[in-house]
Amino acid sequence: MDTEKTKCLIIGSGPAGYTAAIYASRANHSPILYEGLQPGGQLTTTSEVENFPGYPNGVMGAQLMEELRQQAVRFGADCRPGIIGEVDFSKRPFRCTTLDGDVIEASTVIVATGASAKYLGLPDEQRFSGMGVSACATCDGFFYRNRVVAVVGGGDTACEEAYYLSTLAKKVYLIVRKDYLRASHVMRQRVMDKENIEVLFNTNTTGLFGNEFLEGAHLVEYAGTDKERHFDIDIDGFFLAIGHKPNTDIFKGQLTLDESGYIVLFNNTQATNVPGVFAAGDVADSRYQQAVAAAGSGCRAALDADKFLMENE
Repeated sequence: MDTEKTKCLIIGSGPAGYTAAIYASRANHSPILYEGLQPGGQLTTTSEVENFPGYPNGVMGAQLMEELRQQAVRFGADCRPGIIGEVDFSKRPFRCTTLDGDVIEASTVIVATGASAKYLGLPDEQRFSGMGVSACATCDGFFYRNRVVAVVGGGDTACEEAYYLSTLAKKVYLIVRKDYLRASHVMRQRVMDKENIEVLFNTNTTGLFGNEFLEGAHLVEYAGTDKERHFDIDIDGFFLAIGHKPNTDIFKGQLTLDESGYIVLFNNTQATNVPGVFAAGDVADSRYQQAVAAAGSGCRAALDADKFLMENE
């Protein structure tokens, strides 16, 4: 088991982690960054990103993340594949252990582990994972050209994914448990105006069915009322778009989390309850969850870590 020391360890990549690495490198802290289960974060699973500053014609998500990574490496960041599986924030230097058993002793830590898509919790979701069930339309939409798919959710993400899939699939069902869409006016209008999108309001998914591959979904409309109706739809793909869960399991009991599991920040900074540990990106942002906001918080976290190091070492 190897042990090494660093002034700044960054856990997670994506716009928050890579931006933190850029700033920490430029402050001459030679940060080590572990990229986690999904190097580059959620943006690597998107298609074109149109709202990140500096790209007037848009940019592919994977390209944007690779360019941020290259910028961090250029300034001296040590960006590594691998996952931090255990942390000890009880004293400094903080001890963080990878799944391979390597130990990093860090004077400061920036947590940028992001968030993961939520699932409904249906037993058949796992059974059909990769065989019809997906949490990323832009990743897997290509496989459903001229086929029938369903998207679950009523917010902007669900509407965006339904609209994207409507450009590929023959038909898209949008399954919404409420009687309205929570999405922005623009996205609501896009969905309602698209001829091959059918919105199923007041509807919940109770199960999925099929043999080797997904073939359909069991639905209930107006559950628990005198209008309750059970019916099935034949679909080839089932896409989840019902929100995200922050990747904070390894920090429970050490960092203060809110009721949804997001890291709580203090004093209008990126500081956590543990001095010397900072958080950035979606892992500490239940509201905005945008790439540019994550990048900005990565900058703030690195500046906070730099200030902490100057004052304590």
